[in-house]
This record gives sequence, C-alpha cells and structure tokens, in this order.
Amino acid sequence: MDFKQIQELIKMINKSNISELSIEQDQFKITIKQKDNEVQQIVTVPAMQAVQQPVAVAQQPAATAPAASTPAATAPPAASSNLITIKSPMIGTFYRSAGPDKAAFVNVGDEVTTGKVVCIIEAMKLFNEIESEVSGKIVKVLVDDASPVEYDQPLFLVEP
Repeated sequence: MDFKQIQELIKMINKSNISELSIEQDQFKITIKQKDNEVQQIVTVPAMQAVQQPVAVAQQPAATAPAASTPAATAPPAASSNLITIKSPMIGTFYRSAGPDKAAFVNVGDEVTTGKVVCIIEAMKLFNEIESEVSGKIVKVLVDDASPVEYDQPLFLVEP
C-alpha cells in the first residue's frame, strides 16, 4: 500500500461513520482511528426560563459550601429577568482556565462575544472548548473550577 492509497483511505473514513479501520497485508499493518466529533454547543434559553434555572441550581450545590460561594452575585433579583444562561453541552469536568497556572477564560464582569471561549469541559480525556453563542457581560459563574457538570447544567449567566 502506497502513501496515496493511505491518504484516500483516511479521506473515506473521515466522510463515513466508521470510527476505526485495521488492514493487514503480508508484512504491512495499518490502523486508522477517527476522533469522536467534538460537538461544541452552547444552549441558551428564553429569558423567562433563565430566571427559574439558576434558582434550582443554587439549591443543588447548597450541600457543598464552595459551590454556593462562587464569585460575586452582584445582579439584583429584579434585574435577572433578562439574563441568558450558558449551559453545558456535555457531561464532564468544568475548567475555567486552560491550565492550573493560566488565567481564567472569563471572570465576572468580563465582556464576551459570540465565539469567545468561556471554559473547557473535559470528557473522556478530551478537552472541549466551550464557546459563547451570545454577546454580553458575565454576571455570574455558577460552577466551581474542576467540578463535575451534567448535560444542560447552567454554567454562566450573561447579561446581553
């Protein structure tokens, strides 16, 4: 098998749903593995639900003191009706920065634009950058660094 044939195989596998292919011929063996598609989604909800969701989340982590003491909840309840929630698109471990010695992607008060990375969620040893689908100001971080998160769990509150 020559290099051109290998390239064609890779292209065909990328276009298909095959996750792994192994071929053995005489003294030649090749295994091609396709990465899982890293779907990065940010789910936003209408403003009416954004008010209800954080209340339910705030009750769940009440058993763990650090989760309840996330950085500065400066928005008064009356003004929270227009907040948009950035939710987790997957199950995994939430990280606010790219590494322990790196600065957080976003902090309370930071302005975010569509496409800006707001956090990383590690799932099965893959680090998925989560991008904002809204523009606005981060009002609250709802999850502690290095905490496990569930699918559709609110991560940030954004004021558009």
